[in-house]
Amino acid sequence: MQNVTPFHIAIPVHNLAECHKFYGEILNCKEGRSSDHWVDFNLFGHQLVIHYKPKTETKELHSNPVDGKNVPVPHYGVVLPWNVFESFSEELQNKGVKFVIEPYVRFKGETGEQATMFFLDPAGNALEFKAFKDMEQLFAK
Repeated sequence: MQNVTPFHIAIPVHNLAECHKFYGEILNCKEGRSSDHWVDFNLFGHQLVIHYKPKTETKELHSNPVDGKNVPVPHYGVVLPWNVFESFSEELQNKGVKFVIEPYVRFKGETGEQATMFFLDPAGNALEFKAFKDMEQLFAK
């Protein structure tokens, strides 16, 4: 597998203060640069920026079926080492995070077997964190 460089993703949030607290205190992301309208965070070595955007009409969460679960679309997240996923998911459960899809292992015994979990930030952005026991299967067919 090649060396992976950090990704950059900027997401809209309608309540900057509430999301600032969520990413900083719940997800334990270290804060970088910021202004009155945006905040940089270190999300497992990647650059996540929350940008203020006024709230628009509430949209229903869209989902697609994967392994018998309704996966929210769109979503973003990070593929973590297995042991980091286990401790991170336990930490989130202890903090009372409400999951869209509780942490579990999907595709058991199949190519691409992985641990995964989905939850929403306070602005309704869907996050997925996952882990593969065999990282060589990340892109396996």
